Amino acid sequence: MVINSVSPRAKVRFGAVMAVLLSATLAACSGSNQSAPPAAKAPVAPVKAAAASPKPVNAAPNAADRLAAMSVDQLMEQAQKALKDDRLVAPAGDNAFEYYLAVLHKSPHNRAAQDALRETFPYGAQTVDQTINQGNFPEAQREIDLLAKADPTNYTLTILRAKLDAARKVVTQQQQAQKSAALAQAASAEAERKQQQVQIAAAAALKQQQEQAAAAALRKQQEQQAQQAAAAAAARKTTVPEAAQSENRDAQVVRMVPAKYPLEAARNGEQGWVDVAFTVEADGSVSGAHVTNAEPRRVFDRAAIDAVSRWRFKPALINGTPTAVVVQRRIEFKLSGGG
Repeated sequence: MVINSVSPRAKVRFGAVMAVLLSATLAACSGSNQSAPPAAKAPVAPVKAAAASPKPVNAAPNAADRLAAMSVDQLMEQAQKALKDDRLVAPAGDNAFEYYLAVLHKSPHNRAAQDALRETFPYGAQTVDQTINQGNFPEAQREIDLLAKADPTNYTLTILRAKLDAARKVVTQQQQAQKSAALAQAASAEAERKQQQVQIAAAAALKQQQEQAAAAALRKQQEQQAQQAAAAAAARKTTVPEAAQSENRDAQVVRMVPAKYPLEAARNGEQGWVDVAFTVEADGSVSGAHVTNAEPRRVFDRAAIDAVSRWRFKPALINGTPTAVVVQRRIEFKLSGGG
């Protein structure tokens, strides 16, 4: 339940209360027969003692000591100033409620202080409600405790305590939600970072594997060529006179099929090249075509392999014998009018 703000009618009533309280206080502090004589005369001795003391009243170590050092007259005077300045329950140690409570501590039957606390209680409750709305929960708790000293059984305190507890729970829930969201965001970012690391590592491992496979295939082809060359040389030495050595030559293209330009690459205006390694067999056909390098990667690879696989060669001759050899060619892809 929210305590309503002070209405204009309530402000007028509060002004009337102030006037009544001021009259009651002046009557209580005067020496007339209408006020309680003990309450009016008791402060005289402490006031003189305080005036004779070399240390001023305001120099007390804390608010409680300062209030205890003040006389009833001084407390009533400070309470009136606090009411005038609208300091009903705050700041701590310098508000109307604490001054009036201090008066009652010194003079339990002081009618002026009792009436003042009763009349200003609703306005003090409204101040507490505003403090809760501002989110200053420690101050609101202090103000509620202060009101409880004045009227511990007032039902308004139950309402204020319930509202303060609910406001604290809302703030706690909001803080927990923000913390959970921050933790979830951090966890998501960490998971994404780890996934990126895994992808990078997998791509690097795949590239290394492909390079190793290509290098191994090339070494195997070279070893086969060397073995075939050695065997041919040995056969030549035993069957062919040195004067009649046969022809040696590299594989020669007799039919070169042009590569088809990928449609998507053409639409995107992409150009590039592909290095293809392949084996020219002893019958002049092509086998084992594979990409060793390309720029850009995987854009023109398939077109280059398809084209090279349909090429035809005059086979390489080693001592007149057709021999399979490994050949590497660069296939370029350029658009008409390109640089």
